[in-house]
Amino acid sequence: MIKEAIGTGSTVEEAKEAALKALEAPEDADVKYEVLEREKKALFGLFGGSQAKVKASYELEDDPFAKAKNYVLTILKSLGVNDAEISVEANDEDVRISINCGDDYGSVIGRRGETLDAIQYLTRLVLNRGTEDYRRVSINVGNYREKRENTLRSLARKNAAKVRKYGRNVVLEPMNPYERRIIHTTVQEIEGVTSHSVGSDGDRKVVITLEEGVKPTHSGGYNKGGRGGYNKGGYNKGGRGGYNKGGYNKSEASAPSRPPRSDSAGASLYGRIDLNK
Repeated sequence: MIKEAIGTGSTVEEAKEAALKALEAPEDADVKYEVLEREKKALFGLFGGSQAKVKASYELEDDPFAKAKNYVLTILKSLGVNDAEISVEANDEDVRISINCGDDYGSVIGRRGETLDAIQYLTRLVLNRGTEDYRRVSINVGNYREKRENTLRSLARKNAAKVRKYGRNVVLEPMNPYERRIIHTTVQEIEGVTSHSVGSDGDRKVVITLEEGVKPTHSGGYNKGGRGGYNKGGYNKGGRGGYNKGGYNKSEASAPSRPPRSDSAGASLYGRIDLNK
């Protein structure tokens, strides 16, 4: 398919510029020009003069994603990335764009992927403009998205384990919808915990909580007691040498007093302590 436009001007060069502007061709398009009419000077400067007329044209690509590709390439050039390669995979609902720019991808990704997310958002607007068939767009550079997804899944599992153990809610850092969806999906796979989002716009965060009716696995309370046992704040039923920081020690209340043990009594565990050294 050929796209063409006609421009006029007082000279052929001016007519070419006018035709090219009207054509709105991408930078890498192979534009061809055809001079339809050359300028004519007016007779005696008053009669019979006419402007030059030029037709500009280029062949449209069959690739339906050529516009999106060219748009991404234009942004990359503005970031100083000039040798990037773009590939596209798509179905009826999703368009996945991959950028290969060697090792020069730091400026494309940006801080925590913010630049890449912005490029993705703008490209989605360009791709869906003027069409009723809306498609989701995801843009990846190198294997950044895969690495980020693995990091987020690990983060979700780690914090879900803390919530399950101690029962305290965990609020994660603000994330975009794509990253929050990864967190929610991972948490759904873990028994006893759930997640929801709070906040608005760019400050929206994921909160991981215990499911209703689920108790934490680490109560920190009842200690039946054992030799050298330590109970920080609960009930200590009693054990030789037990320490109870703030609760009730049954052994102190009911056990008969005993003579103090000699230093050698504990030698089997720690060795004899010589106080004279």
